Amino acid sequence: MRIEELDWGDTPWGVISLRRRRDRVTEQDVHEVKLGDDFLMSSQFTVGERELARIGLAAVAGPSLTVLVGGLGLGYTAVAALDDARVTELTVIEALEVVISWHERDLLPDTQGLAADPRVRFVCDDFFDVVRAGRADRTYDAVLLDIDHAPDWLLRDDHSDLYTTLGFTRVAAMIADDGAFALWSDEPPEPEVVRRMAEAFEHADAHVVPFPNPITGGQSANTVYLAARPRR
Repeated sequence: MRIEELDWGDTPWGVISLRRRRDRVTEQDVHEVKLGDDFLMSSQFTVGERELARIGLAAVAGPSLTVLVGGLGLGYTAVAALDDARVTELTVIEALEVVISWHERDLLPDTQGLAADPRVRFVCDDFFDVVRAGRADRTYDAVLLDIDHAPDWLLRDDHSDLYTTLGFTRVAAMIADDGAFALWSDEPPEPEVVRRMAEAFEHADAHVVPFPNPITGGQSANTVYLAARPRR
């Protein structure tokens, strides 16, 4: 299996790399991101990332939507959000400048053109600190978050405060009265996460998102947590 490293960089989180390989099962090119020895994401499995945007935006009414995406990654959530014609402004907060540069240089075929879309604004910042410090520059109709693997499987220990009742309340403060918050997870739904969300929002639930897995020959699944209408 031939692996080509397209780019890499030293970051405060460790060495991150973008790789391309030819998958023997699907006979397609797969783009992967590694942080140190940890596989963060792959273009082989993107249904969950796209559904994050679809589920989150389906919960919001209105002809003109402003959306915040936490975590840029390979760009699938942002591109799926832009497929909704109601989205007029899309802000993406990404902590690692090198990841933003991959899109500015159009290194990823599936999401080429994302950086050039006039509705899109990239912000190099720590999403968790923006929430913690109340630094959002406006309220949004929808916030879509895909950074950690799951609420209890974190990339960094200092992310843990977001997944508490107080953390979700802070997110709710960034969202319009009829807006929604959607959160991606690589693990099955956790009732406790839904309960904490319900303390900050009038509605909270979890959606299981199945998708075919060519590696196992069966199905795998992600979870999208959805919370709507912040409690004031």
